[in-house]
Amino acid sequence: MKPSWHQLDAFIGRLEKGLIVILLSLMVLLAFTQIIMRNFFSSGLSWGEPLVRYLVLWVGFTGAALATKEGKHITIELFSVWKSKKAHPLPTAISHLFSAIVCGLLTLAAFKFLLFEAQMGSAAFFSVPVWVPESIIPLTFGLMSVRYLVKVLAAVVDRPAGNHPNSARGDS
Repeated sequence: MKPSWHQLDAFIGRLEKGLIVILLSLMVLLAFTQIIMRNFFSSGLSWGEPLVRYLVLWVGFTGAALATKEGKHITIELFSVWKSKKAHPLPTAISHLFSAIVCGLLTLAAFKFLLFEAQMGSAAFFSVPVWVPESIIPLTFGLMSVRYLVKVLAAVVDRPAGNHPNSARGDS
């Protein structure tokens, strides 16, 4: 049985995938509508372009969080020199810890940015405050930080049987 965090993370991953599909579809549909309206009717939706920009932001940041979950995010292989054929977990754990710290710092910076945007009081489209669609930034950086911390624990605690330092290469 998987720990509850892994089940929750799998559920969040499914939500992220669904959200990306919906947002990307909406973004393409809205951009296509804007093109048709401009070229054939000499008009457009005044809120269309800002909404598409925020949809790009949401798709990008949600995709980054999903890539982190699936281990497909950009990594810094600073400790790859230490890796040997026995696959010691320490370099992997240190790399994930560094990524968690960077994402944590970016979460704090994004949260401060949101507070500044909220103080400015400007609207993105319709009457929606700018900080509302930009809230995806600290949310996803926070999620990425937590996911990297879980990967640190997994690298140290949840090692596969064949990767234990005292075992043979896992061959039977």
